[in-house]
Amino acid sequence: MEALPRETIVDVLEDRLRTDILDGRHPAGSYLPPERRLADGYGVTRTTLKHAFGRLVQAGLLETRHGVGTRVRDYARLGGADLLPMLVRHDAGWVHEVFEVRRGVGALIAERAAERGTRPQRAELGALLAAVRRAEGTDAVQLADVEVHRALARATGNRVYVLLTNTLFNAYLPVRSLLKGPFADAEAAYERLAPVVEAVTAGDARRAHEAADTYLRATERIMLDGLK
Repeated sequence: MEALPRETIVDVLEDRLRTDILDGRHPAGSYLPPERRLADGYGVTRTTLKHAFGRLVQAGLLETRHGVGTRVRDYARLGGADLLPMLVRHDAGWVHEVFEVRRGVGALIAERAAERGTRPQRAELGALLAAVRRAEGTDAVQLADVEVHRALARATGNRVYVLLTNTLFNAYLPVRSLLKGPFADAEAAYERLAPVVEAVTAGDARRAHEAADTYLRATERIMLDGLK
């Protein structure tokens, strides 16, 4: 192993270890080499190694047992959706799987919002949709669009849908700059999203589900083109 540069050494080491784990060089369930040997191999101190280990433990990739060693966690079996941003950053192929879940969950959220949304929540959706049309610049349009989806999740009355919505948005944050295609034109973004809000506001659950599915598939195609 070649020695690492000394600048931001913990960051560099964390990234190297994370890559080695996700690429399978350190398989799930295996113990890492003893700290002294691993530190010498990377050309770092054991203190630096411990800092990097601490971050990867927090990320859910490692687990340390006192007197036993540091083991690679079986994140694919035991990990949660909070790992998705890291996995997407490592391998953009995860985005396709995130989008598949986004379609199913998003359409169901719209359906439930139509069934359960209150009058104030429906008014809020209308105001947030109008903000998409008024937004200036791709970033602003994208963020305004996100707020509509957060409001749809709140309108279901189910806090788990709210957390799932946040999780899915967080999952593709690492590649968000490549997913701006649907938001380059504020008016077009508004027109795509308007049928969803209109159906929810009308309390038409079936139409809301269909409109959300259409919206999610259309924006997914545009965003995946951006990734190419």
